[in-house]
Amino acid sequence: MSVKLVIGDFSKSSWSLRAWLVLVTADVSFETLQIKLEQSETRKRILEYSPSGKVPALLQDGIVINDSLAISEYIAETYPAANLWPQDSATRALARAAAAEMHSGFTHLRTQMSFGLNTGDTPESLTTETQEDIQRIFAIWNQLREVSGSKQFLCGDFGIVDAMFVPVVFRFRRYGVAVPARLQGYVENILAYAPVQEWLKLATQEA
Repeated sequence: MSVKLVIGDFSKSSWSLRAWLVLVTADVSFETLQIKLEQSETRKRILEYSPSGKVPALLQDGIVINDSLAISEYIAETYPAANLWPQDSATRALARAAAAEMHSGFTHLRTQMSFGLNTGDTPESLTTETQEDIQRIFAIWNQLREVSGSKQFLCGDFGIVDAMFVPVVFRFRRYGVAVPARLQGYVENILAYAPVQEWLKLATQEA
């Protein structure tokens, strides 16, 4: 069973990071096909693999799954032993809701605080909407950790809902957003997670 994941730059593609982390966490054997973003041939090259013209895209057995959350759900179904969603049904429902909210929302945060792996940047004055996005994310993190009782990630072991929020952790780190004390351990665990460290290493090599 040949699995290929089409991704963009390690330093730029937050959606690629999400899908890549899910595959690595599930211990999937896959080939990475990387397409450099923001080049004259970028869209043409992506369209060779993905009809949406966007990355990431998962290629397997003649099908193309071209959305990070859809990729994550497919991997969760195909590799159930990876426990990418919480076992408890209520916690799983909340985790799915949080992942979906991250997938489709927080547009003000995305606009004002672009993704990047560097640190030390100063954002323009944050709008009320962006500040509300930040507080909503903290509320989601708190709720999931309280419901699951997790002291490590959001719902225990690293899962899809964590993968969805990893780029947010990097946004907060890049722009020096103050994380509440009770959530600092979560941020530290994300940054120390071996696959996240591997992605950072690949980004450094890419640069």
